[in-house]
Amino acid sequence: MGALLSDGRCVGHGRARIEAARWPEKETVADQSQGTQLETIKELARYWASEYDWRKVEVKLKSYPQFITEIDGLDIHFIHVRSKHENALPVIVTHGWPGSVIEQLKIIEPLTDPTAHGGDAADAFHVVIPSMPGYGFSGKPTAKGWGPERIARAWGELMKRLGYTKYVAQGGDWGAVVTDVMGVQEPEGLVGIHTNMPKVIPPAVEEAVVAGNPLPSDVVLANDEEKAAVEQLDFVYRHVYYAYMMGSRPQSLTAFADSPVGLAAFMLDHDKASLELISRAFAGAEEGLTRDDVLDNITLFWLTNTAVSAARLYGENTKPFFGVRGVKLPVAVSVFPDELYQAPKSWAEQAYPNLVHYNRLPKGGHFAAWEQPELFVNEIRTGFRTLR
Repeated sequence: MGALLSDGRCVGHGRARIEAARWPEKETVADQSQGTQLETIKELARYWASEYDWRKVEVKLKSYPQFITEIDGLDIHFIHVRSKHENALPVIVTHGWPGSVIEQLKIIEPLTDPTAHGGDAADAFHVVIPSMPGYGFSGKPTAKGWGPERIARAWGELMKRLGYTKYVAQGGDWGAVVTDVMGVQEPEGLVGIHTNMPKVIPPAVEEAVVAGNPLPSDVVLANDEEKAAVEQLDFVYRHVYYAYMMGSRPQSLTAFADSPVGLAAFMLDHDKASLELISRAFAGAEEGLTRDDVLDNITLFWLTNTAVSAARLYGENTKPFFGVRGVKLPVAVSVFPDELYQAPKSWAEQAYPNLVHYNRLPKGGHFAAWEQPELFVNEIRTGFRTLR
């Protein structure tokens, strides 16, 4: 792994390809309704080629203990940082797309060493952060079958191998799917989960929204939160073209293995709020994610050539993305205002009968651990406090 991180030829080669990018014409609208705007991606490319320093995040990555273990025939990479505090609670944290372990780097030290970051020793965690199959430094599946259920079983096996007999799990985006599935599977030792992208949508609601149909007459929305959630979900399902493409035709995305600029433009356009935030960052604003944050993650995808292998996960999922899974274990839910949808408390209580924590945060979006690490860490501390 160290050799891959330190391959200066690969970094230099990527810079040359960035500088040689061929540009399309400017979008024909004044907003982002056609996707990543030309001004944003050209500024990203300029900064990436002339000012960005991959070595800084490389040093950061190398500062944490990292390992690769084979599980069910596939190499799984993971960061594993143990706390110095006694009685620390182990937590396995799972990233999503278009993310990687880069998303969670800001939360490692506050979780493992809370006394140095405004917390108490009683809030300490041992932190395990795996790279999902096909992402980062994990192996790339050579056959179908590595969906959320199999990944969840692999995570249970990983925690068992690490000797953890009592632990919790956390996830957002695909990590939230995997974490919910772990909650259903209930591997030995798992005592609860935390999600910042909860799976609480009633089946009849999600079925109607996915199909673009009106809600059935027997579905009654009890409050404004539920009504807003339906509107947000309708918007999501009308604008997740990237997911449909990756889920059905991932091999047609070969250009992302060939063009770093093309890869970047695609990865920026995950959701409306995130694209707006990232675009402001490359326009000079300082809020949430920085230019380096964004490029750290994209560069990892580029150097490991995992754009296509990561995309295949979308074709492995066989169940509704936001639908109720049937978790009976204790669950903590954090609702960030710029997430794809804000889960109503009423639905969270129905979906998670053992809901131990529900909180709506004042700021933050889809990449919560990355964008608002202090709020995120406090949610994990609070959400899991009763499960120690």
